[in-house]
Amino acid sequence: MSVDSAEFTYLKEQTQSTAGNLSVQLDKLSEAGYIQIDKSFNGKKPLTTCSITKKGIKAFDDYVKTLQGYIKK
Repeated sequence: MSVDSAEFTYLKEQTQSTAGNLSVQLDKLSEAGYIQIDKSFNGKKPLTTCSITKKGIKAFDDYVKTLQGYIKK
């Protein structure tokens, strides 16, 4: 949530996940409408960029509020 968009390689490094696992998780988030995935090329190299949607921001905020509720109990 600290950036508006992020490239696949950045997300892979930050999450320390495999490319395959990250790809599956990003597909699920995209299908839910939480992120938008843009695929392009940087020269001949594929470039995948992900950005969070308004729906994704709301879902994340709701998730954090739910966790805070558990902590306060």
